[in-house]
Amino acid sequence: MSTSDATPNDMQTINMGGHGVPVGVGSAAAELMAALPPLVEVPSARSRSAAEEARTILAANVTGALATLTADGDPWASIVNYGVLADGSPVFSLSTLALHGRNLKRDQRASLAVSESVPPARDPADTGRVTVAGVAEEPAGERLEEARHVYEEAIASAAIFGSFSDFSWWVLRVERVRWVGGFGRMDSVGPESFAAAEADPVAPHAPGAISHLNADHADSLLLIARNLGGHTDAEKASCVGADRYGLDLDLSTPRGRTTARVGFEEPVGEPDGLRAATVAMVARARELDS
Repeated sequence: MSTSDATPNDMQTINMGGHGVPVGVGSAAAELMAALPPLVEVPSARSRSAAEEARTILAANVTGALATLTADGDPWASIVNYGVLADGSPVFSLSTLALHGRNLKRDQRASLAVSESVPPARDPADTGRVTVAGVAEEPAGERLEEARHVYEEAIASAAIFGSFSDFSWWVLRVERVRWVGGFGRMDSVGPESFAAAEADPVAPHAPGAISHLNADHADSLLLIARNLGGHTDAEKASCVGADRYGLDLDLSTPRGRTTARVGFEEPVGEPDGLRAATVAMVARARELDS
């Protein structure tokens, strides 16, 4: 049988994050699987855990899809605003004029789905998202005061409507977490790990830092790829990701296109610490070049 006669069942498949990915002539999966190894062995760089990824997505947004159950047991999803407590629990201020508010009064099982914003040139399927599920509870005492505070910080108008008689405060007690970071990148997180994790403090500044590095420091990125990433044959490098632990690079080499992750010497602990960590990384790369 010729290649042109092949069917999906005839193609070899490779497990990629649980997906059965077909690999063969005409399959784009072949390119996705073709990660090139570095030519020089380098230490593996730390990445955010699934719990940290989930917490970071929740902290970076204030709007998501809240799913509740109707009186008939049907799922009902609606867009709502939320805040986040220190343990990662989402906070809502909901009116019983809305179906989701009436649903929670009757059945407190609920989930919240939140996505990263999608830049114009980015594939939505390669964008991070998280779903947290559990039981919604009406807070009291100090828990209520904390809930009001974080929600009003996120949603300024809540200081007005939060006291209306038809509104109630809710905190989602998280029991299950599912994070998806893109194609083949996903994981489930337990409630304890989720509560103990922290949102990445540099995440709000990462897009600007990435743009600056690519626009003004392409030579430094190439040096990092060659001397710290182990891809000594890299001909071009661009930054496609930055977090508290390091940089993600997209590389062009004579062997083909690939990626590399290079870690900072220490995790960045402050929101404005990304620049200093990147400058120190460039200095390390230059030392190895001398």
